[in-house]
Amino acid sequence: MVKFGYTILYVEDVEKAITFYENAFGFSRKFVTPENDYGELSTGETTISFASKKLASQNLSDGFIESSLEDKPFAIELGFITDNVGELVQMATSFGAVLVSEPKQKPWGQIVAYIRDLNGFLIEICTAIPE
Repeated sequence: MVKFGYTILYVEDVEKAITFYENAFGFSRKFVTPENDYGELSTGETTISFASKKLASQNLSDGFIESSLEDKPFAIELGFITDNVGELVQMATSFGAVLVSEPKQKPWGQIVAYIRDLNGFLIEICTAIPE
């Protein structure tokens, strides 16, 4: 059996990233190393984690493409489901997120908006898909 445990985002400042997600989305801090080079948020069954770029470089000797607000986002996103997309977008942008796309209703009834976090990672904020 395989279980999806976590997604790790490589960031410049783990503490700053954790604090942003706590403030912008209401997640709680699960764990941060004493060196502040790795941390996790309690987000449900699957954890969002953060590793410093320095730690990531130690693990990936050939390097990696860094996320940045100056570049286009990667072809991946984090998806957060909420009952009030507009309110959560407003909260996140008040803590420094960058608005990519205002909330829009999709033909299947779901409301979807896109933002980028402080490190340039793409986040979809949406309602649940109607049954």
